[in-house]
Amino acid sequence: EVQLVESGGGLVQAGGSVRLSCAASGFKFDDHTIGWFRQTPGKEREGVSCIKSSAGNTAYADSVKGRFTISRDSAKNTVYLQMDSLKPEDTAVYYCAAAAPIKIRIEQYGTGWCPALADFGSWGQGTQVTVSS
Repeated sequence: EVQLVESGGGLVQAGGSVRLSCAASGFKFDDHTIGWFRQTPGKEREGVSCIKSSAGNTAYADSVKGRFTISRDSAKNTVYLQMDSLKPEDTAVYYCAAAAPIKIRIEQYGTGWCPALADFGSWGQGTQVTVSS
């Protein structure tokens, strides 16, 4: 059974930091691109960052580049999202998702590219991050 479990969310003051974790199981972790997405009420889910398979190439949305860092630990089947210099507009539910190594549609990010949202077939339950001003 494919499982993605996010953790690490919470309440933080503007300018602070949070590290999210995404623990994966039930699939070949190193073959998959792992992405982080976020969503606020009434808005579409948006891509934040992704890290591609074992090569580790990364991409970031313009809104987070220079502040967020994605990394993966293959020994632990876990992807991290280090979020620094947080702003109130970063408040959202954050989801991690996995995209299989099959034909995908490419979505350009501020730096690099990620598979399109629709190509991420497995999703976690989400974790809330709230940034207070």
